[in-house]
Formats: sequence, C-alpha cells, structure tokens
Amino acid sequence: MANIIEVKVPQLSESVSEATLLTWNKQVGDAVNEGENLIDIETDKVVLELPAIKSGVLVKILKANGAQVGSGEVIAQIDTEAVAQAAVAAPVVAPVAQAPVPTAPAAVSPSARKLAHAHDVDAASLQGSGRKGLVTKEDVLGAVQVTPANPIAASLPVGAALAANNIRQQAGSYNPQAPSDDRPEQRVPMTRIRQRIAERLLQSQQNSAILTTFNEVNMQPVIELRNKYKDAFEKKHGVKLGFSSFFVRAAVLALQKFPIVNASVDGTDIIYHGFFDIGMAIGSERGLVVPILRDADKLSLADIEKRIADFATRAKEGKLTMEELSGGTFSITNGGVFGSMLSTPIINPPQSAILGIHATKDRPVAENGQVVIRPMNYLALSYDHRIIDGREAVQFLVAIKEALEFPGRVLLDL
Repeated sequence: MANIIEVKVPQLSESVSEATLLTWNKQVGDAVNEGENLIDIETDKVVLELPAIKSGVLVKILKANGAQVGSGEVIAQIDTEAVAQAAVAAPVVAPVAQAPVPTAPAAVSPSARKLAHAHDVDAASLQGSGRKGLVTKEDVLGAVQVTPANPIAASLPVGAALAANNIRQQAGSYNPQAPSDDRPEQRVPMTRIRQRIAERLLQSQQNSAILTTFNEVNMQPVIELRNKYKDAFEKKHGVKLGFSSFFVRAAVLALQKFPIVNASVDGTDIIYHGFFDIGMAIGSERGLVVPILRDADKLSLADIEKRIADFATRAKEGKLTMEELSGGTFSITNGGVFGSMLSTPIINPPQSAILGIHATKDRPVAENGQVVIRPMNYLALSYDHRIIDGREAVQFLVAIKEALEFPGRVLLDL
C-alpha cells in the first residue's frame, strides 16, 4: 500500500516572496534516501538544497526545472512504502505534463553540477578530487575545453554561462546579434540573486542621503603584531590570523562609542540596536553576499576568523542560509583583496553605514617632521546623512583608525 508524502518548498524569509527551481537531481521512479538533495532552489539571496525528509521512491514531480514557487508549495511526491521495490523496478507512475528532468549524479557538488550543465560536460564521467570522490567545480573546469565555436560563452562566469545555456536550449541555437563576426554580442538574463543585488543598490541610492568620509590608517602595528603571533595563533586555534578580525573588533569598539552609526531608520523613527551584528561582504561567482556575524562584540579574534572563513567557503558553494544573510546592523566590505585603492561603498539597507577597506600599500608619510615609508590603508565610511551627522561619521572613523594603530586596544577592549 502506497504511503505518499509531499515534498514542499521550505519556508522562505519574509523578504523573499518566491524562488526558482534549478535542476532536479532525481527522475520520476528513482529511489531516494532520507537527507539526499532532491533539487537546488534559488532565491534572491541564496541557493538552498532541498533534502528528502523520508526514504522512498519519487513518484511524481509537480514543478519542472525553472518553475517559480513560493513557501510551502508542493513540488513533488515520494512513496515511502516503495523503498523495498525500488531496487527491483520503479513503480508505474501516471505521466506528468512537464519538461524532461535531467539526472545528476549524487557525487557531484551543486556548483560543479551547474558548471557542467552550462558547458555540456558529463560530470558523471569525471574523476572526483573531493572528499569521498566528490566531483568539484575544479574537476569540471579541468574538463572544459574552449572551442572556436563558442569562445565567449566558455569565458563567461558560471551564472552567465548557465543563463546562456538556457537561452540555447530554448532557442535551439544561439546566434549573436552583431554587425560582423569579429564584433559578437551576447544577451544574458540576470540571475535572481543579481536582480536582487541591483534592486537593493538602487533602493539604497534612492532612499538614503549617502555621504562618504575618508581617513587613512597606518597598518604597521597590526602587521607587526600579526607576524609575531600568527604561527602560535594558527597552532592553537586551527585558523589563520588575518586582518579581518582586527577590522571587525575595531568597528565594534567604534560602534559602542557612536551608537547612532549602528542604528537604522524606520519611517520617521530611529531604531537604536543594542547588539552588534556585522555584515561581511563576500564576492562569489553568483554575486555579492553579506553573511552576518551575530553578536560580534562577544566574539574573540579566533571566533571571527573561523566564521569568516566558513562564510567564504560556503558562499562559493552556494550553501549560506537565508538566516545567515538576513539582518545586520553595520557592514564591512573589503575591496582591498581585489587591489582596490579607494572606493565609496553603498549602504546595505536598512543599515545606516558601511565601512570600506582597501589595499594596504607602502606610502611616504610624515612622522615627527620626517618622511618615512609606512604600510597605509585608506578607509571609507559611507553613511546615511539623514540620521548621522558629519561629526559623528568623522569621529567614528577616527576611532577605528586609533584602534588599529594601537591594536592593544582591540585585544584589551579599550
């Protein structure tokens, strides 16, 4: 006797109204194990894996690849009583009016599966280099060959290549609309995450009175401290001592001194937050994401480094949760990792300020009447001038500068 359970879209956050189904990993009639990922679901913030809640046989798929779905919507059915028969023969299932669903091997990571699909690579035939033979994105990249027939698509980012592949599937073939063969063009739709990023950036520009103030900080004290203790730090805590934890701790100290910078606007009210949830902007192939360091004032340098490293890894794999990407009272973005010397970061609404960090470079500076070379970093604070005056913004940035130039304050919470 069949025991049918429904596969439902998980509860999305309040700010997410719908999501997109990417690629089913199982076909109708396939056996599934409890906890096995059935399909990836893309929202405007993150890509979620939808695991099977029970073992059984997938007997019906109600929503095909690319379908738009909402929270709690039923997208498939599993027969839990068909587990024993799954190895012998798949149950007969009434045909469903939907597009064919491709099968992806279980031992392929989500990012590798998307990349393989975009470049028409059979991921199942690859030798996985990951844990327990998992096929990784790097394995797929190693198998991709750039051909003269499509040199542009092969050089596109993963998200763009996926979109271009969808266009080719829908149109049968892709012909660049260009005046000549040596001036090709390619129209690629934005991913849902990229659309959301664009929407929020415009919202920030239109709804905030953004102003940016700058300062410079001598990073030599932090560099010397890091060089002195980095080996012992890594040996004890199992994570490298970077610079991000110093910037986070310095920002928290400054926010404690100037709580208005940690506040947000709600209509005609100012909301002062009695906690410090710091968003760390991380660039990934899917776009910019800002996971949150909750209660950053209670975290040690080691805790901060571990969480940032974990965020960076899972951002590349598309495994950050919506809870980790929601909220935040203040943000930090580090364009210096890409070589940026100076920028004016855009506020992440509903926050009221964001700190921009840039590349540390040796520059001539004046000290005690002498010109010396020091590793200098330009800091930028973009803030909402509706509630933060220039005085508070400048003093806030000076507080960060002083904390970094005297890192004992960061360690001793002074």
